[in-house]
Amino acid sequence: MIRLADWSKIAERITEFIRRFVESAGAQGVIVGISGGVDSVTTAFLCVRALGRDRVLGLIMPEKGVTRDEDIRDAIDVCRKLNIEYRYIEINEIVESFLRNLDKGDMIPVANLKPRIRMTINYYYANLLNYVVAGTGNKSEIACGYFTKWGDGAADFFPIGDLYKTEVFELARFLGVPERIIDKKPSSGLWVGQTDEEELGISYERLDGILKALERGMSSDEIVEKLRFDRREVERVLDLMERSRHKRELPPIIRLRDLLD
Repeated sequence: MIRLADWSKIAERITEFIRRFVESAGAQGVIVGISGGVDSVTTAFLCVRALGRDRVLGLIMPEKGVTRDEDIRDAIDVCRKLNIEYRYIEINEIVESFLRNLDKGDMIPVANLKPRIRMTINYYYANLLNYVVAGTGNKSEIACGYFTKWGDGAADFFPIGDLYKTEVFELARFLGVPERIIDKKPSSGLWVGQTDEEELGISYERLDGILKALERGMSSDEIVEKLRFDRREVERVLDLMERSRHKRELPPIIRLRDLLD
């Protein structure tokens, strides 16, 4: 655990990063899609800390009947607590209009459609207001590809992108994020009853332990033998990282200039 004094330095570095990015982009402010979860709420707190409440717009985009009622309440309460302007936009009709005109799909393509719709709305308002879009992804989920490509993985910058999920919880407490938001089970809200840890197949605490060990250069054998992690968990994390590699890279472009110039 990082000492409380260090969280002050971390928060200040992130807020300075936000200020510089917004200024360099020539933007008037920041869009934050606020789900009511700890990542998006922490990002909103940081953006307000960096820019002031008048330059942050919160977008609350639930899917009625799927998004948890507590998440909707928490998202609205946070916007009111931060005293920022926000828009409440239910995406049900938008999702349904897509599905009426598409081939019938199973749960996963339908689920991934939703964050892509939400990001489209984020960028509509960003274009409308000359704002930039703050990504709300953390380091754990980015490393494992636990995000939708061109959905919640699409943004102009990621204020908490170098913080593992367990570290986001600690920063949230330092910033004064309500404890009920920190304590509830993380969920992307893609379908009823979905939880992030169940879908990942590992708890965030153990996931972060493995990711930190890999970042320090430890081999999978060392993580198993020295840190006493289950080999299946380590292999699960390595597999997630490898299969999602394309999500963290720019689309490849074939090199042809040698045949043309």
